[in-house]
Amino acid sequence: MKLTISQTAKLTGISVRTLHYYDEIGLLKPAETTSAGYRYYDNDNLALLQQILFYRELAFPLKEIIAMVSQPDHDRQKTLKSHRHLLMLKRQHLDELLRLVDETLGGDTSMTQEEADFTDYEAAKAQYAAEAKASWGHTDAYRESAQKEQGRTKTETAAMMEKAGDIFRAFAGLRGRDPADADVQALVRRWQAHITEFHYRCTDDILACLGEMYVEDARFRSNIDRYGDGTAQFMSDAIKICCSH
Repeated sequence: MKLTISQTAKLTGISVRTLHYYDEIGLLKPAETTSAGYRYYDNDNLALLQQILFYRELAFPLKEIIAMVSQPDHDRQKTLKSHRHLLMLKRQHLDELLRLVDETLGGDTSMTQEEADFTDYEAAKAQYAAEAKASWGHTDAYRESAQKEQGRTKTETAAMMEKAGDIFRAFAGLRGRDPADADVQALVRRWQAHITEFHYRCTDDILACLGEMYVEDARFRSNIDRYGDGTAQFMSDAIKICCSH
């Protein structure tokens, strides 16, 4: 079975733009790309996409997902079974919410604490996230980041965060310029060097994933946009240009 990119997007509930981006960063390559640029996805692609969606459900950033699914010992069957279990719990959660809404609309407001308890789903998410993190923890990038984090004092951590803040403020100050501007691109490389110095070796592939995450993940977007509305998008656009060369 082969599906077009539009059919794949409709089937999985993600956007065509996201599938294009996954292709660009090497996370999910289509089974076939025609000379005209049309992308087709097969069963193996869909299985991998289900794994990616599972890790996204657990709130892992794309750079970590790439590391996890590319490991030679990555257990695809286990991941798919875990994803199915999580989706079943989520469906139960939503069914219960719908029932409670219907009861409230019908005038019943006597919801008990037991009826409102949806901890199974959140507990499963936490468990699967911990298992995935432990598995990914065998990678060099994870170990390097953890070692640097453990070796820093509170003073050094504060200094690191201040340097990061300076870079975010600089990006905010350059908003309105072309993201391809030389000053903006120099700032992207400064940010990449900052990540390498304080966390892990930040390749262009990893940086590209981070740039996408800055606008995809609401937590990152809101944190960066504290320095000025639109800073996260501007930074993401500049990183994409930088990593495409």
